[in-house]
Amino acid sequence: MPLQPRGRHALLTAAALVVLTACGTDAPKKADDRDRPAASPAATTRAPAPTPTLPAVAGYEPGEIPPVPLIVLPDLSMLDASLAGFALDVDAAVGDIPGVTVTPTHCDASGAVEVGRGALLAYGDGSGVFTAPDGSVVNYGDGSGTYVLNGTTVTVYGDGSGTYAADGVSVVSYGDGSGVYDDGTTHVYVHTDGGGGWSRGDRSVVNYGDGSGVASDGETRIVNYGDGSGMYSDGTLTVQNFGDGTGTVDGVPVEVDPLPRVPRLGAFPSMGTIAPVPSCGATLTLDAGVLFDFGSAEIRPDAEESLDALATALAGVAAPNGSVEGHTDSVSSAEFNQRLSEDRARAVADHLARGGVGTAFDVVGHGEDRPVAPNEVDGQDNPAGRQLNRRVEILLPGVTS
Repeated sequence: MPLQPRGRHALLTAAALVVLTACGTDAPKKADDRDRPAASPAATTRAPAPTPTLPAVAGYEPGEIPPVPLIVLPDLSMLDASLAGFALDVDAAVGDIPGVTVTPTHCDASGAVEVGRGALLAYGDGSGVFTAPDGSVVNYGDGSGTYVLNGTTVTVYGDGSGTYAADGVSVVSYGDGSGVYDDGTTHVYVHTDGGGGWSRGDRSVVNYGDGSGVASDGETRIVNYGDGSGMYSDGTLTVQNFGDGTGTVDGVPVEVDPLPRVPRLGAFPSMGTIAPVPSCGATLTLDAGVLFDFGSAEIRPDAEESLDALATALAGVAAPNGSVEGHTDSVSSAEFNQRLSEDRARAVADHLARGGVGTAFDVVGHGEDRPVAPNEVDGQDNPAGRQLNRRVEILLPGVTS
């Protein structure tokens, strides 16, 4: 589930797992211009460089605006408790902790964790995963038909389109790259033009498919107009980017790079690509932007409450062993990123141990070697993808009672 921080300068992150809806009345029209800055206040004179005294969004430099998050499809093995029991148990124990997402851990036949399996990004190749209750592989083939598996009804039309329904969850794939997911709480849609959206309660993300997008979380609002300009506001802090190298922080001029365009969404998976894979535990993904300041491995004071809640939940799960693994984006040198990933993983493991978690954790840093989203798209920087890559993962093997 997508979980968002709600601090004084709440940061909308992509840790939230998102699904996309197809066509019709849900179609996004155009980025909202209500808050668009009229013009740069420094038409002829460059603005002064930002100073350390200026306020900033948590995890960012003064004047920087967080990216509109990528829209992410939930792992379809999470749709029913019978499909990934341990992961669902962990998810229920963890609850709605800001910056933490739970997905099943996928393993090969030998039990080794399959790198890169987990949350399905609605971005790229349109791949998908689905775990049958007994771990068996269901071959959809190219034919059409309907079958029921442990109360789950699947209809395949043979052209890539089809439907899936179980326990209040519905998935519709139109076979042309568009589709809809709805579980009564989270609603996601994706269109053939690269646009789509996600919503859950008062949180929402809209990608207009033209380089612009909007994300909101209660009072917090991020707008990217697709032309280098944008704005951030959380009721306390207001940041504007005029797209010409200048911007303001609460009205104070700053120099800031124009915003990259929001990448188009990839295809919604066709029914033929939703195939069962084994599940052997749970992966908890922690958004590094919630836990740490930029380039730092020191846990932010306002993140300690979330980690304390996570420690309490994990102590109840009582997993005997697991691993804490740090990851970074590709900014800075590979050597720096490797050290940073190791230090961040160690910081999280130590905090959980102090919080009463008895799990014997291996601590590993992968640096920039295992991205879950592109750091660049078509040679252009992809801040939302980099944000997903900056993470700490806790891998717990399945616990049998």
